[in-house]
Amino acid sequence: MLEKLQKNIQYVFKDPSLLHLALTHKSYKRGENNERLEFLGDAVVDLIVGEYLFLRFKNHQEGKLSKIRASIVNEEGLAMLAKDLGIDQCLYLSSAEESNNGRNKPSILADAFEALVGAIFLESGFQRAKEFFYPLLEKHYAKMDFENQISDYKTSLQELTQSLFAQIPQYILTQEIGPDHHKSFEMAVYIDGKEYARAMGSSKKHAQQECAKIAYGMLKKQ
Repeated sequence: MLEKLQKNIQYVFKDPSLLHLALTHKSYKRGENNERLEFLGDAVVDLIVGEYLFLRFKNHQEGKLSKIRASIVNEEGLAMLAKDLGIDQCLYLSSAEESNNGRNKPSILADAFEALVGAIFLESGFQRAKEFFYPLLEKHYAKMDFENQISDYKTSLQELTQSLFAQIPQYILTQEIGPDHHKSFEMAVYIDGKEYARAMGSSKKHAQQECAKIAYGMLKKQ
């Protein structure tokens, strides 16, 4: 499986343990997991996508570029790229997470993708990480434009609340449900001290986006 994955990403790790680590979910509980690599990869992904959009959309200002980037690097977008590469088939998960359809969870797939980017960056530097990532962007987003990209409701809501209230939304975690390997998160969004929405998600980021979507719809109707 790992040989096939390395063929798909057109990169062979000099240190195979680094690839193994990038694919190890925290539920596996056999040594280290990929959370630290995911932290590193998150920053590298943002930078690569930011550069890609900067060079491609020469007439768009920062606000539009930020929205397009957010629509690419969100959980669903990165999970799609992970599945395209076959990362879902190579994950190291606990048996409990395996039985809970962990290989198809967007949060796990997105984190593993970022960890993989972080691992390539750590071993071979930014240029090599970019050489890995750019073809994926071209494959999946070659025909993208601003109007047709997925909405980033958190950004849209922040822009709207700054205009209406001179305030930015505050997101508060209200509860976590389920065991560590299968958690759901409930978030609430407050604007100017008032709660506007609550929503559940498989990750805090996903729950925040759902909150923002609801609140954005409410405010646009007012």
